[in-house]
Amino acid sequence: MLPAELHKSLPVHPALWRGSDLARAAGPCIASGFHALDAALPGGGWPVGALTELLSAHEGIGELRVLGHALATLAARGKQLAWIAPPHQPYGPALEAAGIRPASIVIVRTRVARDTLWAAEQALASNACGAVLAWLPEASFTLLRRLQLAAEAGRALALMFRDPRVASATSPAVLRIALDTQDGGLALRLLKRRGAPLLKPILLPALPGHAPHAVDRTAFQESAARSLFAQRVLA
Repeated sequence: MLPAELHKSLPVHPALWRGSDLARAAGPCIASGFHALDAALPGGGWPVGALTELLSAHEGIGELRVLGHALATLAARGKQLAWIAPPHQPYGPALEAAGIRPASIVIVRTRVARDTLWAAEQALASNACGAVLAWLPEASFTLLRRLQLAAEAGRALALMFRDPRVASATSPAVLRIALDTQDGGLALRLLKRRGAPLLKPILLPALPGHAPHAVDRTAFQESAARSLFAQRVLA
């Protein structure tokens, strides 16, 4: 058994925590803008320099709504936001309403998962992006580990959107969140975080007027012709 004095000192290191406690952040974080969510995340926000997985029940459920405040914060700082293989054209008015500058968006189109992985690694390694968002529904642990290492070496939010069917699979991501609808709002279930597990989902109320999300199939179809964002490829 550890001496009482040593046991008390262990949680001071950010990589160590008691099983019943919420861990300290190992690095900087960016607030989500949702008090309940920030209170449940080590460091009080999305982890910078670490891989985060978002597993949505379906596309356009609000997965970008939970990231809106953080992305707007980075855009306001003049940071580029790399979107790699998004399933639909980003919905310009919704992004502008969230305070995300059009000029900050960099869209990278890929055809296969291997190219998506490569583009995400390059974006993270460049240190030119404040956030890297990659849609990679299925990937092996080895490929995910490569992304985690790339995230650790960079200074960006590393956000990956995956299929909810992989929720039970092992992942090196430090944070994994499943998103679903509940009572007309959005339910966030923390599958993995540094620290004690969270048994109850975090509920976010519905948006007033049911405004369209930044990635939404119907909104995409109606507004693709007038999208505000040009497509560019990372050099």
